[in-house]
Amino acid sequence: MPPPALPDGEPAPHDGALPSWVAHDEPATPGFGIYIHVPFCTVRCGYCDFNTYTPGELDGSTGPSAYLDAAVAEVGLAAEVLRDAGRGDRPVSTVFVGGGTPTVLAAPDLVRLLGTVRDTWGLVPGAEVTTEANPDSVTPQTLRALADGGFTRVSFGMQSAVPHVLATLERTHDPDRVPEAVRWAEDAGLAVSLDLIYGTPGESLDDWRRSLDTAVGCAPDHVSAYALVVEPGTRMAGQVRRGSLPQTDPDDQAAKYELADELLTEAGYRWYEVSNWARTEADACRHNLAYWRGADWWGVGPGAHSHVGAGDRAVRWWNVKHPRAYADRLARGLSPAHGREVLGPEDVGLERVMLGTRVRDGLAVDALDGDARRAVGALVADGLLDGRAAVAGTLVLTRRGRLLADTVVRSLTP
Repeated sequence: MPPPALPDGEPAPHDGALPSWVAHDEPATPGFGIYIHVPFCTVRCGYCDFNTYTPGELDGSTGPSAYLDAAVAEVGLAAEVLRDAGRGDRPVSTVFVGGGTPTVLAAPDLVRLLGTVRDTWGLVPGAEVTTEANPDSVTPQTLRALADGGFTRVSFGMQSAVPHVLATLERTHDPDRVPEAVRWAEDAGLAVSLDLIYGTPGESLDDWRRSLDTAVGCAPDHVSAYALVVEPGTRMAGQVRRGSLPQTDPDDQAAKYELADELLTEAGYRWYEVSNWARTEADACRHNLAYWRGADWWGVGPGAHSHVGAGDRAVRWWNVKHPRAYADRLARGLSPAHGREVLGPEDVGLERVMLGTRVRDGLAVDALDGDARRAVGALVADGLLDGRAAVAGTLVLTRRGRLLADTVVRSLTP
């Protein structure tokens, strides 16, 4: 299955240069993050449409060794581009290594990538440094090596605790491995997040409850729970089309979301974004919060996206997808960026509403124009926005509002 197509947009400059106004305007939001995309998996799960490649899809010239050299080169390019744009003197607040399965790479390779970021920009004191991992791709030794190398957090792709659900998702790990992996990570001094998926075809409400109970029993610092989306072009989409798997049911997914929020809240977790819960404010994923708040980040790796904002303008760009094309462009001294879009005040305002309403901190009513403000009362009356918070000047979704977040956004962006 080919990875998904890149977005439409204008061609990106070959040298990666940012618009001239970036150098003259202050960052829209404090902080600077680095995302590193590791595009490798040992197998491709049937529901996945991420930009990832299995060993059989790549040759030696596009494998991990070539990728590492190219990623290091992109960090060097990023430093030059940001320096020329007047944004090069900021230390990094957060680093997030995602994929794919980053821990397909050896721990020293991941530490090398982090070291390149640290040597290039520096890290703020207490910087959050996360890697994603599959439970069956780590050992106590690799987790200790990551912690010793500067990683502070690991996000495990648990997805489910129920074997038949994992089989439908084509996940390879034994669910009994999850509590072990969590314990190993905590012993190494790493904060732990567990990622769950709900609404898999054939998953009952009791199955989902079992997964939630298992996750809570592991006592992680953070839990993410995402509704399964059957993406076009995936093997799962073909199974649904042929009738070998049933369609996902929005009502079933809504019931499972409500159960997740109920059980996680009872266990002491607090929602801080529609799909994310944390034990304390300090346990929230600061890297993802930076996305939702419109901060600057540079995405390193094939298909990675980047964003730089200033005032009511922003520019977003994305890299070529294939590791071979990615490495080739950097070897020739070119930016790996494939395309970009420049966002004006209207675009930035829309994204501010879309993203700001997703977080528990909410969106200031003052950020809305007159027509949108007039819609707030109806949204409160419909039980989608918290009335007390709205009176105090902030728009905060209720549980029902989180289920209908898109409806809220449409009402606030007439």
